[in-house]
Amino acid sequence: MIDIVDKKTRSRMMAAIKGKDTKGELLIRKALHKRGYRYRLHCKELPGRPDLVFAKYNAVIFVNGCFWHGHNCDLFKWPKTRPEFWRKKISGNRERDAKNIRILSEKGWRYCILWECIFRGAKKKSIEELLKTITAWLSSSKIKLELSGYDISNSGS
Repeated sequence: MIDIVDKKTRSRMMAAIKGKDTKGELLIRKALHKRGYRYRLHCKELPGRPDLVFAKYNAVIFVNGCFWHGHNCDLFKWPKTRPEFWRKKISGNRERDAKNIRILSEKGWRYCILWECIFRGAKKKSIEELLKTITAWLSSSKIKLELSGYDISNSGS
């Protein structure tokens, strides 16, 4: 399939995609801050530069885009143009995510992954539902929390 825009335009469009301060991230940050939770942003000292770091709870939150991290949901589809490039790129992102989570876990950090589809799409969740789940996780001893628009899975001890 041929791209509908020229290379220069596509490059400008791709460069404009945010890596931090996304709508979902800002939504969750503001809601948690309003409820009294304090955190650091994009901590460079931690693997993967978590979007939110709650040192008091020894917990981090990643807000992942479904496309960039290859989430198995309706918001992710493999691109038809340059498929070998995109498979390598997205597979590399997935491997790096797994490595960063492993290192964080080894260092004693608990982690939460919020997928983009929880904030948008047909199966998005309400902010109240999200906050209830996240705040309960923060005050628990559970190691992992992963939330998407398609399922809510909690695991860990």
